[in-house]
Amino acid sequence: MGQDFSHFDENGNAIMVDVTEKLSTKRAAIATGTIQVSSIVMEKIKHNTVEKGDVLSVARIAGIMATKRTGELIPLCHPLMLTNSSIDFELDTEKNMIRVLCTAKLEGKTGVEMEALTGATVALLTIYDMCKAIDKGMIIGQIYLLKKTGGKSGTYEVI
Repeated sequence: MGQDFSHFDENGNAIMVDVTEKLSTKRAAIATGTIQVSSIVMEKIKHNTVEKGDVLSVARIAGIMATKRTGELIPLCHPLMLTNSSIDFELDTEKNMIRVLCTAKLEGKTGVEMEALTGATVALLTIYDMCKAIDKGMIIGQIYLLKKTGGKSGTYEVI
């Protein structure tokens, strides 16, 4: 393959990685992130009383849509035909923290880590957007790849 998965050619120009010769395998990635909210925001989300609507349902749809558009958002990222994308939420009412988990799957020649990370990030941004009239001090953080499977490098998992 010559380039050995570099995003630069021999002249230093940015290029899309050539995955033509790679084998197609089942691949999956899970990314996570958190948003710290006020107790008022947590209660409104929990009881579905935010004026803009059902925050978690809208954030779920936004995150799933984002996974499918990652190739348009991240330069040199391959557009991928996902076979599955999901967003799940964990509410920690004691810490007023919402954790987002985004899973992306496909059978293909390149991984879905960027799709999972993008989906988690957009879901968090959507929560912020829908609740910012109540609390502009929400803090988005700790966005990272939790697990990935498939491909040449095999399984990666945060312990």
